[in-house]
Amino acid sequence: MTALCSPLDFFGRLNWINGKPLLDTIEPYRRDFLTMALYTFRDDGSPQYNMVLAGRAKKNNKTTDLVLAAFYRLMAWESPQGTDGYIVANDEDQAGDDLELAKKLIRANPGTLGRDCIEQLKAIKRRDGAGTMRILPARDAVGSHGKTALFIGFDEIHGLKNHDLLEALAPDPTRADTLTWITSYDSVFNTPGVPLFDLKAVAKAGDDPRMLFSWYSADFCTDPDFADAEPERRANPSMDSWPEGPAYLSQQRRRLPAHKFRRLHLNLPGAPNGAFLDGDMLEDAIIPGLRAIPRRAKVDYAAFVDMSGGSSDDAVLGVGHKEGSKRILDLLVSQDGGTPFDPYRAVSKFVRHLNEYGLKRVHGDAYAGETFRFAFEQHGIKYIVSRMNKTELYEEFEPRLNAREFELLDIPKLREQALGLIVRGAQIDHQNGAHDDFVNAAAGVLTLALDETAKAVPVKMPAGFVQPKMADPLEMFR
Repeated sequence: MTALCSPLDFFGRLNWINGKPLLDTIEPYRRDFLTMALYTFRDDGSPQYNMVLAGRAKKNNKTTDLVLAAFYRLMAWESPQGTDGYIVANDEDQAGDDLELAKKLIRANPGTLGRDCIEQLKAIKRRDGAGTMRILPARDAVGSHGKTALFIGFDEIHGLKNHDLLEALAPDPTRADTLTWITSYDSVFNTPGVPLFDLKAVAKAGDDPRMLFSWYSADFCTDPDFADAEPERRANPSMDSWPEGPAYLSQQRRRLPAHKFRRLHLNLPGAPNGAFLDGDMLEDAIIPGLRAIPRRAKVDYAAFVDMSGGSSDDAVLGVGHKEGSKRILDLLVSQDGGTPFDPYRAVSKFVRHLNEYGLKRVHGDAYAGETFRFAFEQHGIKYIVSRMNKTELYEEFEPRLNAREFELLDIPKLREQALGLIVRGAQIDHQNGAHDDFVNAAAGVLTLALDETAKAVPVKMPAGFVQPKMADPLEMFR
């Protein structure tokens, strides 16, 4: 394996797509980053880094650097196993954009890249046959599992909910020169178990010497030259190269919902397209670090349960109460362990919590017919079937959230699932492959259950009041 030249030497021979020298369009921070990522070596001559995790806000050349790195590995590297590589995009449109950028670079450099490369339908191939760079949507790339590659690039993983794609394209362990390059906004699902969350945690721990972490966001930056800058500049290190400069961000702040602006332009965790709830309002309602509130005397509690058959979805119990104009979530718990589980053991656990809060009834949906109604009632808990479906619950939940009526617990799955709710036609539901058990239980207790409990509380009569005797309606028939 041999690097024929440094990245800056390679890029110095190329033009950008507008005809200007490429190096003139690469800011100093990006030159340093590309050099460190692509031209740092260990004592045995192998690359120092086998993974790059890079994050910046929108319009800060994340994809450009990914494509440039892929070209460098394809063209300026020699390896006995070839210089094949992949760029994996979220979908067909993004893959098309990445491929078009690669082809524009070839056309802007007919005497270099144009001379040495062949454009194909979904790939760029070296004319000498030594390597091919394929640019594919994620669903097509999974079929490349098991093939050896010098470069594996992922363009945006912020929407991934599990590690399946990364595992399918894991690098060949027999190659010491393979580089995995991940560029992305921050995660939509900012919770443990989600790839970007987990990778950031490893990177921040700093105990993986072969991972290069380059991150620019409003609340965290790995670059000391930007770490003390104002949040907008910290997330947008290429701001000075924009024709409109900082005015562009001011414009976008006015035009976008707050949670969209946070994700796109501050590189902070945000919400997916079509998100039902306002991410800022949700964060404002969550009390940081608060996991549960113990029972207090002279407080009327209500409960809602989202039951499950135990095979794939969690069963979740929510308990809450009113305090003035506030509706407060006191408890949000699931069954013990993950799935699959015994739903009747979950019922027993929930009954213990209901008893802790002095509750003898719980609201829930009509899932599984009478099964769970009987299960709870065998423990002395009345199960009241909800008069609302989950779309109606969420429609009740959203305006009250925006009115700042709620105080929510800091439960990662609640945050993840609430941010993941989307509008699909006339329905409000979770995304494909996701879940909404935690947010459904929270919405159920804070809206329907508390309202129904308030209606059921008997009116307190003044001292000395005597209920008048009512006439017997059957007396006239005797």
